This record gives sequence, structure tokens and C-alpha cells, in this order.
Amino acid sequence: MLHSNSSLSFKEIVSKMEYYCSYQERCHADVAQKLREFSLSNDEKEELIVSLLQNNYLNEERFALLFSVSKFHQKKWGKLRIKNELKARQISDFLIQKALKEINSDEYDATFDLLAEHQWEQIREPNPLKKKKKFCDYLLRKGWETDRILEKVTELERLSQ
Repeated sequence: MLHSNSSLSFKEIVSKMEYYCSYQERCHADVAQKLREFSLSNDEKEELIVSLLQNNYLNEERFALLFSVSKFHQKKWGKLRIKNELKARQISDFLIQKALKEINSDEYDATFDLLAEHQWEQIREPNPLKKKKKFCDYLLRKGWETDRILEKVTELERLSQ
């Protein structure tokens, strides 16, 4: 059966989707979005997703684990940002919790301290209230915990006086 959108057979679409899932970890939401490019019936889409799951091209647990650890290491995201990004990708709460546990707590603390201290030094704002706000806003956007941020800003203010 040919599919009008791309003139590809079902087998060719399966092959494309296997490649799509093999060169980078994907979640179900990514695959569902990609499948919209093809003119497939709902049954064909389901069959394709089952095939990807059975052949281990698609694995939500593996995706969540890799996503959380890599975003923490590469982008220095905090657990709140990672959790929200995984939720946006429709990952289950169970898998989100499991993925967050993979982040080493000592490394998490050390990364936060380095990031916070670096950011504090980078902000060239003479007004102490504005500097504090810029500092907090930056770390909140990165997904770090509010109490941790407030504790650190108090410590850094004290040290810089």
C-alpha cells in the first residue's frame, strides 16, 4: 500500500522510523509527532509503534534516564526543569522519579554550587536587589529548587560584603 503524503510503502516508513529512533533516543510523543508526516491509518501507526517497542527502538525508560542525566550534565538543568520537560513529553511520573534518582546527589550539589557561584560573579549589576533577582531568575529558569537558590543567594551576599 502506498501512502500519498510521501509515496513510501509501509515497510519503508517502518525503516525510516527505526532509523529515526536509532540515532537518538526518542519518546512516544516524539514518534507520534514524526508519524504525522506520513499518511498512515491509526491501525498502521499503532502497528508501527508496537514494532518499534518490540524491537527495542523505542523505550521510554531508557529515554527518561538518558534525557535526565544528559540535560543535567550538558545544560546544567536542575531536577524541576528536567521533571517538567519529561512531563511535557508525556513520560509517566514513575519513570520521571526513577530517572531523577539516576542523578548523583553529590554531583548535583557540586554542580549547583559551581553554577551559582559562576553566575553570581558574571552578573555586573550595581544594584544589589536587581543582582539578586537576576541571579534567582537564572537559576529558577534552569530548574533548580527555590529553597536551594535562596540559601545560596544569602550565602553569596554575605561573602561579597
